[in-house]
Amino acid sequence: MKIKIIENGINLEKLATDLKLDGGANYLLQHHNTFSEKENCVNTTEESLPIGTVVFVPEEPLYKIEPKPRTVEVKEAIAFIDYKEQREEEPDSTQNKSEHEGKYFVIQKRLCQCDKGFNYPQFKVTSHQKHYWNDENGAADYLAVTEEDLQLIPSSAPFGQCKLRPTSGGYLACVYAPAGKWQKPYEKTKVMGKSCLTEISELMCTTGGKITIKKHGQVSELGLNNIRNANVIEQQLINPFLDFEEFLEQVDEDNENHYN
Repeated sequence: MKIKIIENGINLEKLATDLKLDGGANYLLQHHNTFSEKENCVNTTEESLPIGTVVFVPEEPLYKIEPKPRTVEVKEAIAFIDYKEQREEEPDSTQNKSEHEGKYFVIQKRLCQCDKGFNYPQFKVTSHQKHYWNDENGAADYLAVTEEDLQLIPSSAPFGQCKLRPTSGGYLACVYAPAGKWQKPYEKTKVMGKSCLTEISELMCTTGGKITIKKHGQVSELGLNNIRNANVIEQQLINPFLDFEEFLEQVDEDNENHYN
């Protein structure tokens, strides 16, 4: 790491600006206090530093403004719409950019919501029993939801009460009545001829409510590449009680033993 000796009584706010540190003064404060002796720690970024104070500064270029982006590959852990290859092959493809880009597909175990309701029911896939998003065991929870999957769990008053059915005693129960298929499915991915839903898909109820996706259900999982690409100093600041370099060595050792 680098050090900076204060010569004119400035604070960390000004120092971070002068050094153009990514993360700003708050990050510089955390970094300095992590590596400094207790009596030399700084309380706030606005505190004027005495002349001669030694400040611990993160190494360049890792924390320089506009650092080179690092690509982390997690496509194997989640299913979503990725146009990277298309953009490389077709420089002008931005004109054909889909609103589904970067959105996740929806699985059966997750939830939807109605802007006129109160509860969040779960999907019930009835259009097929064939395709699962990211589950090699074929668990029903991971069935892909398609435009024709209109049934919900629970089936009776799935959204609880309906704001469009007020009475003097409160709102009446939801009367779920879908107006046709789901709208805005991703038409380039189909299961048995039925387009799959993504986070932006929606469905209208004949009562007047608009039903959208509350949670798509897929969860990212850290892979070995994610751990190896992590920055040691950043991880040490996040969890100062963990020796991250030792942790990396242990992960590599366990991985090597797994394949031997």
